[in-house]
Amino acid sequence: MTDVPGLDVAGLAAWIDRVHPELSPEPDHDANADPEPDHDANADPEPDAPAARRADGSGITAAVIEGGRSNLTYRIEGTRRPLILRRPPLGHVLSSAHDMRREHRVISALGGSAVPVPVAVDIVDDTDTREVTGTPFFVMERAPGRVLARPADNAGFTPAALHRLGISLAAHLADLHAVDPDSVGLGDFGRPDGYLERQLRTWRRQLDASRSRETPTLDALQASLEGDVPASGRPAIVHGDYRLDNALVVGGRDDAHVSAILDWEMATLGDPLVDLGMFALYWTIGDLAGDDGDADGAANPGLAAAVPSAVDPAAGYPDLDELVDAYAARAGIAVPTLDWYRAFAAYKLAVILEGIHYRFRAGDTVGAGFDRMGGLVEPLARRGLEARCWTSRSMSRRPH
Repeated sequence: MTDVPGLDVAGLAAWIDRVHPELSPEPDHDANADPEPDHDANADPEPDAPAARRADGSGITAAVIEGGRSNLTYRIEGTRRPLILRRPPLGHVLSSAHDMRREHRVISALGGSAVPVPVAVDIVDDTDTREVTGTPFFVMERAPGRVLARPADNAGFTPAALHRLGISLAAHLADLHAVDPDSVGLGDFGRPDGYLERQLRTWRRQLDASRSRETPTLDALQASLEGDVPASGRPAIVHGDYRLDNALVVGGRDDAHVSAILDWEMATLGDPLVDLGMFALYWTIGDLAGDDGDADGAANPGLAAAVPSAVDPAAGYPDLDELVDAYAARAGIAVPTLDWYRAFAAYKLAVILEGIHYRFRAGDTVGAGFDRMGGLVEPLARRGLEARCWTSRSMSRRPH
């Protein structure tokens, strides 16, 4: 491997020349030239990105994109079209949590639908040949836009633009759930029957595979969810991790809109309210950032840094109730109370963070911020238990 963690750039260049010559660098490409500036914050590595860049004689360079906590994502420059490459994390990998094939398949299937997705290029199992990553990886074209991940990212947009952006995100989620899986070749993408029970079993296995310490609050949340599973309605394509910072945003100050939805590795067929519950958790994650971090009441500021969010009603974003109403209006349905689904979302995120904590302790993480993940699991699990007791306003109004 090269000095870019988890990626052999020379091997990638050879693979592109052999399999996708239409993407090979132009003959006169200058490998030492600075890349053309763009506004793709999803593709821009942070200034302190590890391993910086590598350029070999091919003219192709790669850099780890900071900010992801699961699959590794790389910005690829020097090809005829800018690319993104994704691979599973280094070290401890849970078999169903980092599935490159599923992500590639759903992005390919949704191309041309009402759901904005990047253009898929290829999926490769490099486990035996070990030419590029030594793992399955997939390549897609880099979509335009930037990620809004922190409050400072809102500065380029007016409050009205951010409000419309939030409503459009809810509409895109409803559009995803309206796609007929059979019509896009995803009829066998999952097993909707028993989806919620199977999800609980899956995430229990993920947690058990990542255990390195006692997690009593998380275990209590798990038991609470298993004891009261709601009946699912019509199945749909489920994204699995739907949130603002998994979208690329384009436009000027008064016109922010989504160019692509990203990170489809947990997509399947199932209960669409799971997506809405996860969307709700991330939309209000800033509230949790101010919660006490431990049982003694010591403040835990780590969540805001580890799971940042640009969502701020003061900046113009709609509140959660308005978001849910917009989803219901677009879908033409009545949305039930989301207490169970919001608790399940907290459980999923807590399990994911516990897996990251496990990898961090094993030395298998790339980038900064992973040392804070373990301390966030119990506070997040407490939020999930609180959600089981919430008496939220009724969200069962049928839209006019």
